[in-house]
Amino acid sequence: MTGTILDEIVASKRVEVASSRKRLPQDELEVQAASAPPVRDFLGALAGPGPIRLIAEVKKASPSAKVIREDFEPISIARTYQAHGAACLSVLTDAPYFQGHISYLARIRAAVAIPLLRKDFVIDEYQVVEARLAGADAVLLIAEILSDEELKSLIQSIRGWGMTPLVEFHDEANLARVLDAGADLVGVNNRDLKHFVTDLDLTFRLRSQIPSNVTLVSESGIRTREDVERLEAAGVSAILVGETLMRSPDIGAAVEALLGLTAGESR
Repeated sequence: MTGTILDEIVASKRVEVASSRKRLPQDELEVQAASAPPVRDFLGALAGPGPIRLIAEVKKASPSAKVIREDFEPISIARTYQAHGAACLSVLTDAPYFQGHISYLARIRAAVAIPLLRKDFVIDEYQVVEARLAGADAVLLIAEILSDEELKSLIQSIRGWGMTPLVEFHDEANLARVLDAGADLVGVNNRDLKHFVTDLDLTFRLRSQIPSNVTLVSESGIRTREDVERLEAAGVSAILVGETLMRSPDIGAAVEALLGLTAGESR
């Protein structure tokens, strides 16, 4: 039986982490990370009353869509997102499949004031330390690729560095595991990472099963202001949007349109 693209990415990630660890041992990485810029409050930027918040994603490509934006300038994109109302940024750091890089995180950190998420396929504590060194304020964990033990251990490690874990899942069967692991910022990924099929209604089907004290993020498949209004009405705290914004000829206007802002208005 052939594996999925997700299996392939995780296998590639294991090789990548092993190679990085050989180049720079984790204890040395930890010494460097201890002097990283202070952590900004990612969860605080999304939680609480008020309108739905946007985590805007800096993403050049994906395995399903290939290159999404040819004129890709991560710093300029990040600044535009911030200027037009994004609450936080998600930065793709996977190189082989998403044409991202860990250096984008550090460069964006120096250019914007809002909190940053490292978006990658995190399977090892080494990547958590890398994220902190690069200036991340939060780290994405994907329930589908982690065992219960790994999930709990990585959440603990992320919090130990003062950062926020955003724990995402797609398969409903993983919701209980995510909550049992102690996640208080949970993402429903409307895209099935095994087959890359997107169904925005997944968030609505699962909403009632997610406790009110957990901050909920809907990820993927969010394209219109109407989508955002429906999610907000359902009690979703935040949305993570990449492709819709990255494909827009005017990224700033696209952010404002999603958030229902008039030109130049901020939250």
